[in-house]
Amino acid sequence: MGQSGKLNSMKSTIVVLGAMAFGWLTLEFAFKPYLDKGRAAIKKSDPSNDADESKDYSNGAPKGEEYDMKNDVMK
Repeated sequence: MGQSGKLNSMKSTIVVLGAMAFGWLTLEFAFKPYLDKGRAAIKKSDPSNDADESKDYSNGAPKGEEYDMKNDVMK
């Protein structure tokens, strides 16, 4: 009985790994256009520029610009 139990667990492991690989490939093919766009954007991005740190919205405008609340325009 020990040999067949070990064989069954090996079969189950192979089936689970195969199902996971099939699921991953399915998602890759289903979302390929979106994944390609995301990967291209990551490739083009500048890793030294942190967008969160470069923006200062304390006065409602991006860093280096002023927001005129009276006229509702950027200066």
